[in-house]
Amino acid sequence: MPVLARLVEEAGIPTVVVTMMPDTAAKYELPRILGVPFPFGHAFGAPNDIEMQREVSEAAIGLLTDESAGKVRKDLEHLEWPQDDRTAYKDWQPSEPSPIVGYNANRRDKLEEKNKDQ
Repeated sequence: MPVLARLVEEAGIPTVVVTMMPDTAAKYELPRILGVPFPFGHAFGAPNDIEMQREVSEAAIGLLTDESAGKVRKDLEHLEWPQDDRTAYKDWQPSEPSPIVGYNANRRDKLEEKNKDQ
């Protein structure tokens, strides 16, 4: 995402990166970053929570209209996801793991079994 935002900015179109990882985005020195405390896949808030989504959207638009020079970062830390982090993370995951995740889980299980035997 940061690379795409940088290319769009170079074309003269302002961008706002709405991200769950604002510290990482800041390392790319992007001009406008909006940090949100949500699980991956839900950058603008919980499904059907229009109020939350509007607040994120308005904050993003606010960063676009900010006339201050230099880079701007705003974190919406006051917003809360309606579930605890563990449940939200599980809900975000697909019901069946991808092949690489399945492979790594199987590999980890074998290594743990091997370490038990030693």
